[in-house]
Amino acid sequence: MTTAKHYLSLVKFSHTIFAMPFAFIGFFLGIKHEQQMLQNVHSSPWYVVYWPSLAGVLVCMITARNAAMAYNRYLDRHFDALNPRTAIREIPQGIISPQKALRFVIVNCLVFITATFFINRICFYLSPVALFVILFYSYTKRFTALCHLVLGIGLSLAPIGAFLAVTGAFHTLPILFSLSVVFWVSGFDIIFALQDVAFDTEQQLYSIPSVLGKTKGLQVSKLLHLASAAFVVAAGFLGSFHVFYWIGVSIFCGMLVYQHSIVKPTDLSRVNIAFMTANGIASVVFGAFTIADILAASIVFT
Repeated sequence: MTTAKHYLSLVKFSHTIFAMPFAFIGFFLGIKHEQQMLQNVHSSPWYVVYWPSLAGVLVCMITARNAAMAYNRYLDRHFDALNPRTAIREIPQGIISPQKALRFVIVNCLVFITATFFINRICFYLSPVALFVILFYSYTKRFTALCHLVLGIGLSLAPIGAFLAVTGAFHTLPILFSLSVVFWVSGFDIIFALQDVAFDTEQQLYSIPSVLGKTKGLQVSKLLHLASAAFVVAAGFLGSFHVFYWIGVSIFCGMLVYQHSIVKPTDLSRVNIAFMTANGIASVVFGAFTIADILAASIVFT
């Protein structure tokens, strides 16, 4: 019998750690923006006023990611069965059937769209666009080495989407955070793809390392991470953040430098440390310090 544990493993639920902190950043930026626009007319605490939006953001984040990951596993099941690194995954092992995985995708998509309906009109109207982006990623490795950027775009919807859930409007600041996510995620996905260069080449799958080679692939990853750092710095100046934010930026950038210091074209033994540990720390710590900076400004709670 398939258990919840198997489905959590199927979608690598622990990897939610990458985008979720940026969703919270977008959420609290939205509250800050609303409080400024409304001149703090709410007499109740923020968590009373905005908890439905927060619940909606959490449901959308979880279901969108579940759908994207499960669909990727469903679509790539034949490649996964051939790759020694991925042959242990749930579908190739027969733990979860392809039909059950596809049903899981459909259910999560429906819950996602339903949740956006109860958030606000713009989120509901844009929900098919968001689903298209995150599901389309699974096809990209078949025809373009820019698949890493498409993955980054998918995860970058987190801060913009959370901001929209609160405000119902676009704003430059969350867009800067989303651009940072695009280049951050695509950069570390290139590092992760180093493990499958030989397999991707054999199966005629595309990735930057398989097309350019490991050395040049890492160079592209460094440039993308440099761009990511530039956008968090730009967001810091545009948003007039204070000391907590800049501490978070320092740690975030430090983790970017660290992962490139431990992964070499000739030594991939620490790719998983770079992928999961360094980027998990970067996301959580940066998110925590950014939110602390927003709250410390005494705007949300006034």
